[in-house]
Amino acid sequence: MRTLLVTGGAGFIGGNFVHYVLNETDARVVNLDVLTYAGNLDTLADLADHPRHTFVQGDIGDPELVIRLLIEHDVDAVVNFAAESHVDRSIDGPGAFIQTNVVGTFNLLDCARVHWSRLAGEARENFRFLHVSTDEVYGSLGPTGLFTETTPYAPNSPYSASKAASDHLVRAWFHTYGLPVLTTNCSNNYGPYQFPEKLIPLMILKAQRGEALPIYGDGGNIRDWLYVTDHCRAIWRVLEAGTPGEVYNVGGNSERTNLEVVDTLCALLDEMLPDSPHRPHAQLKNFVTDRPGHDRRYAIDASKLKRELGWEPQETFESGMRRTLSWYLDNPEWCRRVTDGSYRGERLGAEQG
Repeated sequence: MRTLLVTGGAGFIGGNFVHYVLNETDARVVNLDVLTYAGNLDTLADLADHPRHTFVQGDIGDPELVIRLLIEHDVDAVVNFAAESHVDRSIDGPGAFIQTNVVGTFNLLDCARVHWSRLAGEARENFRFLHVSTDEVYGSLGPTGLFTETTPYAPNSPYSASKAASDHLVRAWFHTYGLPVLTTNCSNNYGPYQFPEKLIPLMILKAQRGEALPIYGDGGNIRDWLYVTDHCRAIWRVLEAGTPGEVYNVGGNSERTNLEVVDTLCALLDEMLPDSPHRPHAQLKNFVTDRPGHDRRYAIDASKLKRELGWEPQETFESGMRRTLSWYLDNPEWCRRVTDGSYRGERLGAEQG
């Protein structure tokens, strides 16, 4: 039985990963989250009494806390989801992104290095530090081509620059200290428990209320969409069998423009909410001024992960979107509670530059 320290485990991807691990494996999870606006205990409500789940509210930048958790719980793998992750917010306030994504990752790495150096035998050999990153570090693609693990980094927003910096630190701790690290760079995730500032949950909530659906620019920005449970399966597989020091790209093989995403959602809403007074929901679309530094296209080549570790996505874009919409329609209380704070559904960052 493994013991994982999962950081950012009350957030969107981290919370889904914690649920996946506890449901699909026999591993124990020590869940460290500082509970910013996007980290919410409501995401973990059904795990309150789970015997293999320990929640700790705290900061990955606190070295004493991190070291204590690693030693007390005899942790043999760290999975780092903790990050400020919204591009628009990084435009308005980049400082928090540098602090969490760069300084916080440095602290985690160094604490993990200290802990790992004290281990011996199989425990030392089997220890892993898995860093969860993003395809945004690679910059923007033209109309053709795919990001691979060897694509040069070219981040274009404060968010992606901070993640690129953290990726480089992870690489350096492997090559300098020998810490057995793994890095995954994923495409756009969607699914349950996603904070409704991101495109898909934002559109779902606004459409239900009959509000305008803001679409940046011409809606032609392209992303590769990955259902979050498929991402969680990939992370677990990399943790199980990935080669230390290697990078693995995780993609959904589902390129769509933002406009296609919104149109798909509107059609599903029309079908699943036949009595809605806002049908057809596509009439709510509203094109707004594009945000600065908005990369035109991302697309992931995940063939290395399939070839070496046997992973591939199980959900299509259509099946994943249907699952996602069903979850949000079935969980209005979760949506209401997580949006009770300062966030009110506005798009951020569009007025800068």
